[in-house]
Formats: sequence, C-alpha cells, structure tokens
Amino acid sequence: MVGPGKRIMATQYQKAVAGEITPEMQQVAKREKLPPEEIRDEIAAGKLVIPSNRIHLKGNDETGVKLDPIGIGRAVTTKINANIGASPDSSCKEMELIKLRWAVKYGADTVMDLSTGGDLDEIRQHLIAHASVPIGTVPIYSMIVDKNIEDLTYDDMLSTIAAQAKQGVDFFTIHAGILREHLDLVSTRRMGIVSRGGSILAKWMTYHNRQNPLYEMFDEISAICREHDVTYSLGDGLRPGCLADASDKAQFAELETLGELVERAHDAGVQCMVEGPGHIPIDQIEMNMKRQQEICHDAPFYVLGPVVTDVFPGYDHITSAIGAAMAAYYGASFLCYVTPAEHLSLPTAEDVKQGCIAYKIAAHAADIARGIPGARDWDDAISAARAELDWEKQFELAFDSETAKKIHSRGVSPEADYCDMCGRRWCAVRLSREVMRSLAAKNKSD
Repeated sequence: MVGPGKRIMATQYQKAVAGEITPEMQQVAKREKLPPEEIRDEIAAGKLVIPSNRIHLKGNDETGVKLDPIGIGRAVTTKINANIGASPDSSCKEMELIKLRWAVKYGADTVMDLSTGGDLDEIRQHLIAHASVPIGTVPIYSMIVDKNIEDLTYDDMLSTIAAQAKQGVDFFTIHAGILREHLDLVSTRRMGIVSRGGSILAKWMTYHNRQNPLYEMFDEISAICREHDVTYSLGDGLRPGCLADASDKAQFAELETLGELVERAHDAGVQCMVEGPGHIPIDQIEMNMKRQQEICHDAPFYVLGPVVTDVFPGYDHITSAIGAAMAAYYGASFLCYVTPAEHLSLPTAEDVKQGCIAYKIAAHAADIARGIPGARDWDDAISAARAELDWEKQFELAFDSETAKKIHSRGVSPEADYCDMCGRRWCAVRLSREVMRSLAAKNKSD
C-alpha cells in the first residue's frame, strides 16, 4: 500500500483526463489504426481501458518479456480473454505456462490466472514474467487457500491485493458489487450463486452478519490500483448460472451497485471495466448489453459468453460463442472465453485452443457486423484466394493454417488445386470461372 509521502504516478485514466497521450495510448492507436487523440479521449470518457501495470510494462530482466499494451472498448476491435489456472487437484506452473502460450498463439488478447492450487504466488509470477499480454487475477481466490472463508480479515484482503499489484497483475476482478441486502434475492433462483468469488463473499457476509468487505474497502483497494495502474474488472458475483435465472432481480440489483462503483473508481483515478452475465437466452442479450451501458456509464463490458442454452456440456465453447458474437455486436467490448471443459473439468491446453478459436470467431464476426474499419479486409483477401483456387494463399491467410492444411490434404495432395468435396471435374469455383470466361468471350464477339 501507499506509504506516507510517497509520490504516485498518474494512471492512464488520469493522464487521459489531463489531455496527455502516453506511449501506451500511442501503441494502441497504432495497433487499431486510429488517431492517438481518439484513444486518449475514449479513456478520458471511461469508455476504453489499457490494462497495464507499471511493473509489467517495465518487463522481466530474466525473460526479457514485457507487456505489449492493448485497448479494450467499443471504439476498438473486440478483445478476448482466456482463463487458465491450476486447481488443488491438478496442473503446475509449467503446465500453466504452456496454456498461456497456447492461448496467445490462438488469439487471446489477455489471460486470467485463476489458480486455486499449488504455489499461487510462484505460478502468478511465472506467468507475468513470460506474458506479453495483460494478466488478470481474482485476488480473493488466493486469500482462502490456507484459511477458512469465515476467518478472512480486512487486512488479509488488502495485503493480498497489494501483493498481487506489486507482482505486476494488470487487472483485478473485484466482487464489490454483491451486497448483503442482495442475498435474499437469490432465494428464488434455480442455481443460486455460481460465481466462486460471489459465493465466497456471500458466505463471509452471512457468517459475520456484515456488509461485503470489498465494498466497504473499495476506496482502499482503489488506492492500491491507482499506485500501480491496475485496472478494475468489477465482478458480477450474482451472474446467472442457467437460463432460468437470467435477467432476474438479483442480477440487476448488483448491476446498479456496479454502476455506482464505476463512478467511484473514476473519481479515484482508476481505469475500470464491468463484468457481465454468464447464461442468457438469445432474446435477452441485446437488452442486457444496453442496460449495462446505461447503468455503468459506457464502461467497457466484459462478458462470459453468454451461454445461450444449458443442455450441451462438452460443447459450451460453441453455445457461448453464439452468445458472445451477439453480445459484442450489441455492446460488449471484451469476451471471456468458455472452453469445452466448462461445467465439467479443469481445461487442458487443447481445451484452451478450442475456446480461443471459438471466441476469435465470435469477436471477428461482431467486428465485421459493427463496421470496424478494416475488419473485413482479411475476409475479402481469403475470398479472392478462393476464387483463384490459390490454396497456398488460403492457408497463409487462414487463422489456423495448420488445421486447414491438414484437413485439405486428407483427400488430395497439398499441391492439388481442388478439394475432394466435389473433385476437380465438378468444382463449382472452376465451373463458375469457365462460365464467366465463356460469357466474357461471347460479349466481346457481340
């Protein structure tokens, strides 16, 4: 925490409000092909964040890796997050590093370490030292590793948050919006509280008959975040865990509190985004996105999916990617991936790959629909290569060229200028080109 007389550097938000364009804003502007002034103005308005802990920005001397800043907000391309993390039953720091590398390879813009087992400090430090993308955590997970939930003190909570900020964590999920008075609203739910952080705090509040300590200490937590420029990701501890609980009173009561906390975060000079619902039927997605924007003052919205049907365990990277594409179109800026292991198991590296690719599809599809400048250039380029039956160019442009090549070569050699769906003779693209050439020749002769 901040010592007496210690000089505190301004955050990205404070600098933007003061009219300053930082090197990180310049980098984001270059990446997004936008004027730096637009990035600065979006941050100053609270509509865009650059999660960038000063310690992570400096880089790690041993690995030589430092943070490559990214922007999250509606003015820029939709970003995706990959959750990884060891559990008490499996995984280790090297396996988590493999997951980190796979996540980045397959499109993750940020990675959250949700470890609850092993040496958590060592795992977190290892990931930060090797990560060029922003790293996020949920600090309360670390607080309960060797302690009963009921025994947590305010000092335990603040010291854990401060320690993780000093390690270089770029954004924190802080479940400060779930209040004691909200708990009665959960009683009519099918699944109750499905957020791990939300359930931990609900148990603490019930046992002590007190208010949420993270809400009561929000100003102290903000001071820690401001010192290191850690971005808030205000957690949705009462997010719905099934379609039956979607858009209920508990969810929206917490959302009202999150709107209040957005303003308090900005008053403290801290960057802030807001987390959103997990299971929402398709017909409620637009309403949820617009309601969040209104209540939370257009702070970037970070959604888990949403999952649009509950009956496909093992395929929830697909059920949630459907919701994620719609959410990003209607107002979300940041998509937290869901893997095939959701509801079932700790994700493997292969699960991480599948989740990242599903969400890269969702984010890109939404950016095309939103008319983000240049978003469709990639699609148009690969379409041109398809029209020319240029397979090598198609593989070069494909997001996952290895898989595309492997599938194409199952029936024909990699050098073949056709696939075995129709065969060379009946290839629609080839026939179409012949028709076009015939028509062109006929029109020329006429």
